[in-house]
Amino acid sequence: MASAQPIVIYPPGEDGGRRVRADDRFLGMAYGLLDIVEFLRLAGLDDVDDDWVRQSALIEWRGGGPDEWQH
Repeated sequence: MASAQPIVIYPPGEDGGRRVRADDRFLGMAYGLLDIVEFLRLAGLDDVDDDWVRQSALIEWRGGGPDEWQH
């Protein structure tokens, strides 16, 4: 990830998955924090773990925070 634009985690869909977007790029559908961690690692953030995902100011949670996975 080249810029400091927020990472956006969208509200849960019907199946509980949440869209993950960074730098205006769709990274995938996450079904838990570990999915988000993996998407961010693949996008170039090496030192990411589930605690970082829960606390980072770079992440904008829409429709509930990191513990919200049900529609």
